[in-house]
Amino acid sequence: MGRVAIVTDSASDIEPAVAARHGIVVVPLIVSFGSASYRAGVDLTTEAFWERMVTPDAPFPTTAASSPGVFKEAFEAVFADGAEAIVCVTVGSTLSGTYKSAGVARDLLPEREIHLVDSRSASMGQGLLTILAAELAATGVPADGIARTIEYLRKGGRISGAQAAIGSLLGVKPIISIKDGLVDTVDRVRTRSKARERAIEFILADTVERIAILHTVSPDVEAFRDEMVRRAPGGIDPARVSISLIGPSVGPHLGPGAVGAAVLKKRQA
Repeated sequence: MGRVAIVTDSASDIEPAVAARHGIVVVPLIVSFGSASYRAGVDLTTEAFWERMVTPDAPFPTTAASSPGVFKEAFEAVFADGAEAIVCVTVGSTLSGTYKSAGVARDLLPEREIHLVDSRSASMGQGLLTILAAELAATGVPADGIARTIEYLRKGGRISGAQAAIGSLLGVKPIISIKDGLVDTVDRVRTRSKARERAIEFILADTVERIAILHTVSPDVEAFRDEMVRRAPGGIDPARVSISLIGPSVGPHLGPGAVGAAVLKKRQA
């Protein structure tokens, strides 16, 4: 059985060390400050992005999908490294042109086995699916089986879309959710403490087996994580609760101070 490589894009917010540990290839999306453009995670680290983002005179950043050519190069490099098949998990197709770019790249390599999965999410909603795909690949599951499994997890609702309380500078703190590729405001509250409480209620509405905390330089993210561990229905192993700093591909759409999570729900008996 040939090796299956897992590819994703930088909107997944998978940290470089985690990607390396799982053998995940991350294709960088583009972030621009004014006329200066960078490849997320390559020319601009997550930490450097946030340093620049909060600089008072910095132009507001914009994001763009990578070209089909960049995806094609990534796919070719993976095959040259010995992979016989690829499963590529992208940011939601309704949120970015990334899925389309990856599809064009796949079609340019018709003799190769490349499975595309539209996460219909972003940040760790996409990242969790990608990591699960890598875990399946490590156990020898073939590419088509991996793609079917993570599609099932997404369609079956076991992977939640990312949910976050936005650190708005205005009086109202919106709580957003990404579900089926659509961004929706599920509640609005007046204080940060109430926003955090409502976010926890939404995130822990079901019994979960894995939680990916995500934030945009939020000072209370460790306390948020501890609260999630303490209140998870039925309990959860703290080792299965990670923290990820949202990177340049998603960060411009949230701004600093957001905190939230994506979860893998437990299978119902």
